[in-house]
Amino acid sequence: MNIPPAVQNWLSARRIRLDDRGSGAGAVIIFALVFLSLSAFVIDGGLSISKRERAADIAEQAARYAAQDIDRDALYENEGGPAPILFENCGARVKAFAQEMGMNGADIAATHCVAANVDQVEVEVQLTYSPVFTGMFYGGDVVVRGRAVAENEVG
Repeated sequence: MNIPPAVQNWLSARRIRLDDRGSGAGAVIIFALVFLSLSAFVIDGGLSISKRERAADIAEQAARYAAQDIDRDALYENEGGPAPILFENCGARVKAFAQEMGMNGADIAATHCVAANVDQVEVEVQLTYSPVFTGMFYGGDVVVRGRAVAENEVG
């Protein structure tokens, strides 16, 4: 079969233009970026949930710690009656507990008693953490808070 040179030139030029070598690399790169992005959000989302639970847990423990500071003289005088909380010391006890938990200085300063009286104590705890992957895009640390109430019951 004898093909004219013009047709041969056209076929070889077409073959070179339609060469699909390397076309799969683009798809691989796109899927790799999508996979890394999704895994970053899953990892940082899990870290966020973990830190929120930890803040709530520390708040519960700090509230219990503050509520354990009771007026023992009033308790002994009124046996079987209520055990009044020394709520004036709530802020200092909560900050002392936060320091014992190994929190950083800014978080200790932001941790405080929201409300306190002789019957109950409400505490708010702040935790700051740095996201692993999404911090590169959003910049800065993330602050989470937890709140808890502790009541003093005699029984």
